[in-house]
Amino acid sequence: MFDMKNVNLATENFSSGKRNYFLDFKRAVNDNRYLCITRSDEQHDGSYKRSTVVVFEQDFHFLIAAMSSLFHSVVYLSQDNLPVADVIRLKGLRVKKGIKSWDPGLRPREKFIAVGSSHMTDAELIAMLIGSGRKDMSAVDLAENILRAVGGRLDVLATQSHRSLSSFSGVGLAKSSAILAALELGRRMCAV
Repeated sequence: MFDMKNVNLATENFSSGKRNYFLDFKRAVNDNRYLCITRSDEQHDGSYKRSTVVVFEQDFHFLIAAMSSLFHSVVYLSQDNLPVADVIRLKGLRVKKGIKSWDPGLRPREKFIAVGSSHMTDAELIAMLIGSGRKDMSAVDLAENILRAVGGRLDVLATQSHRSLSSFSGVGLAKSSAILAALELGRRMCAV
């Protein structure tokens, strides 16, 4: 009897020293698609130790948003080769100082002027609309939280109400109105 297994739709792999990485995009027997990330480390005795993480398609946007936030933090901190715990700790220190303490080339408004909107993240553009964050959170971080709540989808953000946007601490009627007005202008432009 033929046993139908999960089907590989796409595969990538790469190595670094005695570590091998495999990224497999698969379709399960129930037709769900998922990403299987495997790391294989060669041991001293020649055997391999494997660890695997599986992310189902409906959760891809969470993985991408988390990685985007992490990389975004590293860029703003201008640090390389930091463990995740250090990035989180330094990000907390950065927030307390505010965007004005950031390198001018990394501040949303200055970046917009210097390199243009096409080189900016959605969170940076939304941060420009809302203007300021909270005492413990920059406008960029606040915008990232809002985007994370809508799965990173601007079309879903555009359907939100003042009430739902105002549920984020640091967002009131003025900031929610700025976000919704900008999205409405974009919708009207596309309708022309």
